[in-house]
Amino acid sequence: MKKTYKIDVDCANCANKMEEAAQKTAGVAAATVNFMALKMVVEFEDGQDPRAVMEAVRKNCKKVEDDCEIFL
Repeated sequence: MKKTYKIDVDCANCANKMEEAAQKTAGVAAATVNFMALKMVVEFEDGQDPRAVMEAVRKNCKKVEDDCEIFL
């Protein structure tokens, strides 16, 4: 399953850090961040709860870029 989330991030480099952090999160099959559109597209692994996985993604993104936000 794929879902798109609105994000808030200040620069393209920060968006890249968010994308890498999301991709390394358990339950995420793939993640891409579009800095210009301020959107993150996340593909979840089968059987995963998107809400729980996105909480983990948000937490991991905050570790690498503390002023970013993902609107769930």
